[in-house]
Order: sequence, then structure tokens, then C-alpha cells
Amino acid sequence: MALTEINDANFKAETANGVVLVDCWAEWCGPCRMVAPVLDELSQEMADIKITKLNVDFNQKTAQELGIQSIPTLLLYKDGVLVDKAIGALPKPQIKKFIENHK
Repeated sequence: MALTEINDANFKAETANGVVLVDCWAEWCGPCRMVAPVLDELSQEMADIKITKLNVDFNQKTAQELGIQSIPTLLLYKDGVLVDKAIGALPKPQIKKFIENHK
């Protein structure tokens, strides 16, 4: 499954069903750029979950509602409920384990 860009308008709908990982990021963020290819790989390997990206610069309303203060921040939703959060550029095995803990 390919990465999906989400925004203020569709955030709730995109995170409402199943297991959804939200990558809160910005273009100027070096660690965010390091995590991006890892999430791309995981989106291909883990077809049963949806991996999305929320650009915090362009979607400040949602970022504020979520209390995002550091990026990258990974948010894990299960059927619309936030179940876990990780901050920082994590290596692939750690991100995979983070997701699998809530499948």
C-alpha cells in the first residue's frame, strides 16, 4: 500500500478504520527525511496497515490539536483511537515493532 498524504480536512476519516500510522513531518526536517524511505518500505511490506503523512507546516490545526511539539512524531491509531506515539527518527526494526505491538 502506498503512503497517503493526509490533511486537516480528511484526518479523522483517514484514521477512523483499522491500524493507521501517521508520520507528522515537515520538508525542512532532516530526521523526517531520514524516516521517509523507511516508512515507504514498510508501506510495501505491511499491506495490512495504512501509513500516512501529515505535513505539520501545512496542517497546523491538526498538529495543534494533537499537541505535536517535535518532529518526526509517529502516531499510531487503531479504529480512530490514538493508541501509541513515538518521537524521533527511529530505525526500521523499531518502527516495525512499534506498529506490530498494536496489530
